[in-house]
Amino acid sequence: MALLLINIVGILAFIGVAYLFSNDRKNIQWKSVGIVLAIELFFAWFFMSFSIGRDAVKAAADGFAWLVNIAYQGIVFAIPNWVPATSAAGGTAQTMNFITSALLPILLVVPLFDILTYIGVLPWIIKWIGRGLSIITGQPKFEAFFSVEMMFLGNTEVLAVSKTQLDTMNSRRILTIALMSMSCVTASILGAYTQMMPGEYVITAVPLNILSAIIMAAILNPVVVSPEEDTVATIHNPAEEAASGEMKAQKEPFFSFLGDSILGAGKLVLIITANVIAFVALAALINGLFGLTGFEWLTLQNILGVIMFPFAWLLGFNPNQAFEIAQYMGTKLITNEFVVMGEVSKSVLAHQGLFVSEHARAVLTTFLTSFANFGTLGMIIGAFKGLVSKEKVDYVSKHVPLMMVSGILVSLLTAAMAGLFAW
Repeated sequence: MALLLINIVGILAFIGVAYLFSNDRKNIQWKSVGIVLAIELFFAWFFMSFSIGRDAVKAAADGFAWLVNIAYQGIVFAIPNWVPATSAAGGTAQTMNFITSALLPILLVVPLFDILTYIGVLPWIIKWIGRGLSIITGQPKFEAFFSVEMMFLGNTEVLAVSKTQLDTMNSRRILTIALMSMSCVTASILGAYTQMMPGEYVITAVPLNILSAIIMAAILNPVVVSPEEDTVATIHNPAEEAASGEMKAQKEPFFSFLGDSILGAGKLVLIITANVIAFVALAALINGLFGLTGFEWLTLQNILGVIMFPFAWLLGFNPNQAFEIAQYMGTKLITNEFVVMGEVSKSVLAHQGLFVSEHARAVLTTFLTSFANFGTLGMIIGAFKGLVSKEKVDYVSKHVPLMMVSGILVSLLTAAMAGLFAW
């Protein structure tokens, strides 16, 4: 009971931290924040506590597992030695190496989501979810659409297709978009996550992240949008674009598009692999240099654990557990989620050590399910440089610390919401 109360206090504390960092506290629309918070609390309760909610997220996780198993058939054909014979056409992170179990299936999943975008199915889903979210929460229309789009398509991709809208927005609204972009997770990469962490918690994190991003952006950077400004200049929908003769003529042929998508997926696999190898090696190098001091306790993980300890404790852990969770959280923020998932995957899936606790499994999985890290900052700023004026880019660049605060607080709030109903 005491840890549950700490978890509840943690939710309020994370909102309080956002208030302290807010750049315009007077204009925070607390009614809208309260509505979104209530919706997020309901979703966390529904997905974590009700059999129908658990069955829904399990079905979604099983769907991704099925896709990954289909992807293994292609892997077996090309490189059979990489898939254990006992796994047939499938496997998990417990039986295969990181690249085979988590990354190579991306070569199927990414093109599949790109096809759904190409034929207009995914944009249609995004449009109606975004429209409903705007009506219910009272958030500006484009910000509501963007929060949903980025969770399916990824931050830089959504920014790229939103150029017309961004041109019409002032610098403060652009900053809101930047803050929200720190918390995205591309749906096409969820298959990789579900091979390394409990799929039901990975899927649960997606809608919670959307709502957490709206809450934190509304507090950190309140923006009053007039009815005249509250319009959507463009929503990327290839199906609607193709309805006009002019756009139809410019639409890329399907197989050319598919080839580019597959190549893009291949580059993504290489980028993630390179990042994981480099970050793990750099962390080992830093620990090696610390070891020269003679202080055995001086490690990168311990330093990060000390920094993140108060936040981990507020997620409902005793001090020893909180320090271990804090180390993983800190490592994720300075490297990326794959580094931590690769480190803890076997223990989490086998329910060993700290992860005997459902609370620990739910909290760490939902915290890790996002792109919130220092590397994402550069991606977002780089994307804006090619899309908006220098004045707007400079304004966003001045608020880089606020962007990192937003990413951390969104991950913490999502983890606290999920953890509230997992003990």
